[in-house]
Amino acid sequence: MRNPRVSVVIPAYERGHMVGRAVDTALAQTVEDLEVVVVDDGSTDDTRAVVEGYDDPRVRYLAHETNRGVSAARNTGVEAARGEYVAFLDSDDEWLPRKLERQLAAIDARGEGWVGAYCDVATAGVSLLGRLAAAVSDRLFRAAAPREGGRELAASLLAMQVFMGPGSTLVVERSVLEATGGFDEGLSAYEDWDLVLRVLAVGKLAYVDEPLALTHFTGDAPAATYVENDRRYLDRNAALVAELEAEGIPVRRVHRMGLVGHYLTEGRFGEAAEHLDWETFTRPKDLARLAFWSVLGLRSLTRGETG
Repeated sequence: MRNPRVSVVIPAYERGHMVGRAVDTALAQTVEDLEVVVVDDGSTDDTRAVVEGYDDPRVRYLAHETNRGVSAARNTGVEAARGEYVAFLDSDDEWLPRKLERQLAAIDARGEGWVGAYCDVATAGVSLLGRLAAAVSDRLFRAAAPREGGRELAASLLAMQVFMGPGSTLVVERSVLEATGGFDEGLSAYEDWDLVLRVLAVGKLAYVDEPLALTHFTGDAPAATYVENDRRYLDRNAALVAELEAEGIPVRRVHRMGLVGHYLTEGRFGEAAEHLDWETFTRPKDLARLAFWSVLGLRSLTRGETG
């Protein structure tokens, strides 16, 4: 049996009610030379029945006996993949029909050394305030950042000037993924960014400036989760962080501000202060972000949304 050009890896846990939507959008791609590998990460619902219900030889079902986390599920999918390229799709997300076509065309057009691509993404379920915050942040902090390439893209990613959502936007050569060692199963956040940094140490990623993936916002992880994972993520990439810091890119300061934002939006003002860089008060753009996050935090407190 001839190997497909693309293997689509979908990790799923208790997603029987929605994994079919993700599978459908993968099968609806204009690039038909693909397989869809769904890795059931120990579900107890009807995820298996939904996936095995597809009468399409391109759909494959794999399962973990117990829940091991999204990184482990993706690694299992990559190990089983037969395609020249691997594309990732989260089980609660969707693709537009021409996503893979546009990305593969971008990779082919750029030539040697370009090992993959990602695309822009639209997000459903975000409040008006959330959309406004994203638009302002893009304009103030990310408008001029490199969106593709190798080390320059790695710098943008580590400095949080690019948010690519690799879990549903990334397509990369399978051989490159195998060379990186896959996802860090000790990370429950930043695991996809961490993988991308290792991919970028091998080759370049192209950027397709179209929202070809649709994610569904269902809430964020607790701020404390980000603290633990942010530390591991930066430590794993310490050499590159040190290089960028030496070049004047304040990676660790940017990450501290990110943690402040997570705590402030939860209404945890004291914990936010513990991570606050007091020079923030001399930077007008950061002051504006502090004010906005604080408003969100006060709203969370009045609604009783904090734990």
